[in-house]
Amino acid sequence: MKWSMTGLAFYSLGSAALVASLTKIKRRLELSVAKHGSIAGHARLSRRVASFIPYYEYGEAEFFCSDDAPVEIAARRRDGFMRLSALYSTRFAITAKQTAEVADSISDLQFTNAYRVPFQYSRFVRHHLRGGWFLKSSAGVTVTDLDENTFYDLTGSYGVNLFGYDFYKKCLESGAKFVSELGPVLGAYHPIVIDNARRLRGISGLDEVSFHMSGTEAVMQAVRLARYHTGRSHLVRFCGSYHGWWGDVQPGVGNPVPAHETYTLKDMSEETLRVLRRRKNIACVLVNPLQALHPNMNAPGDSSLVDSGRAAHFNRESYTKWLKKLRTVCTEQRIVLIFDEVFVGFRLASGGAQEYFGVKADMVVYGKTLGGGLPVGVVCGSKELMKRFKDDRPVDICFARGTFNSHPYVMGAMHEFLRYLDTPEARALTRDQDALWNGRVERLNRRLAQENLPVRLANITSICTVCYVQPSRYNWMLQYYLRAEGLALSWVGSGRLIFSLNYTETDFEAVADRFVAAAKQMHADGWWWSKPGLTNKAIKRRILKEMIAHRLSALRDHRKVHRRVEG
Repeated sequence: MKWSMTGLAFYSLGSAALVASLTKIKRRLELSVAKHGSIAGHARLSRRVASFIPYYEYGEAEFFCSDDAPVEIAARRRDGFMRLSALYSTRFAITAKQTAEVADSISDLQFTNAYRVPFQYSRFVRHHLRGGWFLKSSAGVTVTDLDENTFYDLTGSYGVNLFGYDFYKKCLESGAKFVSELGPVLGAYHPIVIDNARRLRGISGLDEVSFHMSGTEAVMQAVRLARYHTGRSHLVRFCGSYHGWWGDVQPGVGNPVPAHETYTLKDMSEETLRVLRRRKNIACVLVNPLQALHPNMNAPGDSSLVDSGRAAHFNRESYTKWLKKLRTVCTEQRIVLIFDEVFVGFRLASGGAQEYFGVKADMVVYGKTLGGGLPVGVVCGSKELMKRFKDDRPVDICFARGTFNSHPYVMGAMHEFLRYLDTPEARALTRDQDALWNGRVERLNRRLAQENLPVRLANITSICTVCYVQPSRYNWMLQYYLRAEGLALSWVGSGRLIFSLNYTETDFEAVADRFVAAAKQMHADGWWWSKPGLTNKAIKRRILKEMIAHRLSALRDHRKVHRRVEG
């Protein structure tokens, strides 16, 4: 009897262990299913793949026919490229010279120059198409370089430029005058902070604010506070979303160490909601509303434009439904819902994404344009979530400080921005953005279709992405034709076009004329030739074969060297 009872006890323990193991496996499977199928949805895998991709490049003989273009097409491309090179060397001579002189001293320039196009083409392009990165002035919706070339600005200063550069110049000037008597005194506050905090509480509908020096810092603080108050470890970010460059929100390529307490899940997915309901270690969910334009895809840049697979489409109704579902689940599970509005800011509406989508967040992060032209980050949240200490445990704190937080000059420029945001003029600019910008983009797309050009724009209000409707390996060339026509793009090229809200119909039509002219010239130069039956999948398959061949070749060379050393 004794042995039978012992056996029963072991059997019970084994059964319990089996059940626990099966439960763990089930939860793990649910997490796997909630990840996006692309490599961007798998952080560890993406880093491993990146480490195995070898460097190789096309020489001049391959550069113009890497897609097996016939001799006459390759010759046409070469002629067009060299004509463009000659134009660049004369039109942008001073700007390019200044950039070249300082490039070795500024690491940012080295990085952005190297990653404007796919790496196989990069060195040849950098040698022949030197445009430069210096500007001398801005006015209205234009910028002017050192060679006195004036461009329509489509960079948006990475999202900062909402109301036009002249407006921010006034913010800087007026804000500086307002706080000049105090000057750069830090630690104490200029009284202007009182009004800034009041206005931000009104915009966000939340109780408290904290000031920081960048959007990245503000997101870090929001996540830290969420972890502190929930006692949970993990954050959830959606596949492809950008929340700054710190480790926990950039778990894949670009971060040399893994992020152990981050889940990267599918946007707009019921499987993701299931994980949020089942996992008890999730402190917060980060939402970047810009992802509504391209859910589950990385921010588009021409350095990865190896084919025509870039896709973008914004459906306000669908994304609103998704955010409402997400809001409900986060409330049920006591997960902190954080809107990261650093990039979109007040571009969607004067009340931000909360107003635009009709969904309330627990915390909201602002930055970029809010600083009135100066660096800033702000966290807004409920009184319970913003508290950084516990009354009953005085040593258990959530620390966050910064030397330049609430800098008087930043607060002054911010005050000018917030005052303007509350005017009828600003409300008129931010009201009904969908109808205005959807109409503009639709008209441009019709013109492109009428000209049989394989290019279309997709947009979320005044933020656009260029998509390509015909398989090609050379879409990235468009950015250089656009610059030649007087359009200024950021280093991500055609991946992101950001219009300020002071663009008039006349301004936009001028941009549209230049855009169409650039695309027509690129088409005439043969870059969009493709052999019958070519697909994006076939392009990627070919590139994969090239990479494997170069990887194997490098391994063989390494072994030969090793044998010589041993011999």
